[in-house]
Amino acid sequence: MTDLVERPEARAQSPAHGAAGPVAPTPAALSPLRPLPHDAARLTAGWLHDWQRVTLTATLPHVLDRVEQGEARSNLARLAGESDAPLTGMFFTDTDVYKAVEAVAWASTRLPADHSLVQRAQALVDLVRRVQEPDGYVNSRVQGDPAVERWADPQWGHELYTAGHLLQAAVAAARTGSLPGALETARAMADLVVALFGPGGTGRPGYVEGHPEVETALVELYRLTGHGPYLDTAARQLELRGHGWLGEDRFGSAYFQDAVPVREAHEATGHAVRQLYLLTGVVDVAVETGDTELLAAAVRIWEDLDATKTYVTGAHGSRHRDEAIGDAYELPPDRAYAESCAAIATFHLAWRLLLATGEARYADAMDHVLHNALAASTSMSGTEFFYSNPLHLRTGHGGEHEDAPTQRLAWFTCACCPPNIARLLTSVHDYLLTSSPAGLQLQHHASADVDALVGTRGTPVHLEVTSDQPWGGTTRVVVTGGEDAQAWELAVRVPSWARDWSVTVDGAAVDDAAADGYVRLRRSWAGRHEVVLNIGVTVRQLTPHPRVDAVRGCVALARGPVVYALEQADLPAGVVLEDVRLRRVLGAVRAPEGAVAPVLLEAEVSFERPQQDALYSSAPRTHETEVAVVPLVPYHRWANRSPGPMRVWLPLADAPTG
Repeated sequence: MTDLVERPEARAQSPAHGAAGPVAPTPAALSPLRPLPHDAARLTAGWLHDWQRVTLTATLPHVLDRVEQGEARSNLARLAGESDAPLTGMFFTDTDVYKAVEAVAWASTRLPADHSLVQRAQALVDLVRRVQEPDGYVNSRVQGDPAVERWADPQWGHELYTAGHLLQAAVAAARTGSLPGALETARAMADLVVALFGPGGTGRPGYVEGHPEVETALVELYRLTGHGPYLDTAARQLELRGHGWLGEDRFGSAYFQDAVPVREAHEATGHAVRQLYLLTGVVDVAVETGDTELLAAAVRIWEDLDATKTYVTGAHGSRHRDEAIGDAYELPPDRAYAESCAAIATFHLAWRLLLATGEARYADAMDHVLHNALAASTSMSGTEFFYSNPLHLRTGHGGEHEDAPTQRLAWFTCACCPPNIARLLTSVHDYLLTSSPAGLQLQHHASADVDALVGTRGTPVHLEVTSDQPWGGTTRVVVTGGEDAQAWELAVRVPSWARDWSVTVDGAAVDDAAADGYVRLRRSWAGRHEVVLNIGVTVRQLTPHPRVDAVRGCVALARGPVVYALEQADLPAGVVLEDVRLRRVLGAVRAPEGAVAPVLLEAEVSFERPQQDALYSSAPRTHETEVAVVPLVPYHRWANRSPGPMRVWLPLADAPTG
């Protein structure tokens, strides 16, 4: 796909009357910040622009190929009598279809209406409509197996989870004016869910599902349609959770976030993606119902997660066995599960908390996970992916299993991550800015053209943003505000990693603190004005909390929002990665053409080869030491040259060795 364009009929609506993007709080919502319309911001250059383009031209076609050629489509086609392939795959394989459709819907405003990707997504929508039952139910795994009853397996059946992704795909289609039929299909399923599991529903009493997702989807469908029962049903699902209805199963009720009611919970527990998806629904319901107690619960759980259970890459999930978050400070780098879908869920949750509170720390969290855990999930080509994202791949690791491979794979038995990545990246420009009655807030630094309305009179303004982040520290915003002299505020977020920064407006220095994370510039922007934020981007040496036993005596290196890693590929022949110790950081260097990233780090390291073979010894250990200068690559670029050992946390040369 090379013919990326803006669809004129879609762009004509934006920004003054443009349709919303993935998250759109209603006017009455408890939300001090609001997203701009979908495509109000258009990426023009730089790291994020290039990643989105790779998504559009490589990742999305690849995802559609796999969906069409695999069980995701064949399970549905089998119901329509269009395939004789056996029923296979995960119980929630339909979600691969729905996430791919959603990704195409968000991309559709940049594609001709007759583009092949749009046509292929439309064919999938039409197929789902053909197999949907008269009462609205659609789920190929249940419909395709006579031995399986509807709603019989709330722990593992994923029926509401699957329905949620259908709803989100339909919202994207409706808001972009694409893929006719998607909304009607989704509403029929949503109406069935309401009739069964909403207030006064006729379904199983107390029914709640093991994998949250439908809650946030129902809220967004409510925001689109104004149909109150969707919101009421989402709220009811949240209130039912936490009373042990799902039972213990093999991982315990906390795995399902069903051990403690949401309003009483104080810590993040259980399956990482389920916990994070649950919290997105909690925030959505809280802001739409004005429930400050519920919002406070979400913030409280986030703070536990952020303070004690988050990897330095922004990832979540320390256990492979149950894909779980783990205990406080349980953050082993080599056993990190750190699922790609959990990184995506973290991004979604932080966005909702940013809108709900206006606090810059959530934008910082989005930036952090986007540039590290989330970006690491996808190869530079856009067609290979990591399901789990360790921070240390040990020498000799047997990486044949797809849950812990030594390199990215084209697809997975459980293929939830690749289409999830696609749906986020096709809409990632929707997360750059927010608006409020005071004005506009530049949340993320990326080169983009932005059209928006400001002030009580809704004055059109244009912003031309150019930024060299994450590799540099300069962001320039040219504001063209027309002739309206009404004052409004442009707030520019100063990232939490910034230590040395300055701001100018039209060349004059601004002496303005950023105590809340923003430089707030209120004035009349009539005419044309230039704002420049300059940040001194330096290498930072990060030390872990003393209770993170797994990396005690180690440091991680970061520059700007980017965490770096040492790869085996950059070590002299014969050197074992685990024998390397950091002596000192020399600084950042511009990489040669063809390198995996524009900026690498250089460090002086020692290779302290142990001289004793004994696994345990009471005698002091001796080492043969050599010193060399080696490069480190951005963590999100590791394994793009060849598979091999890698580590983020580096032992210090002066740390005890035995």
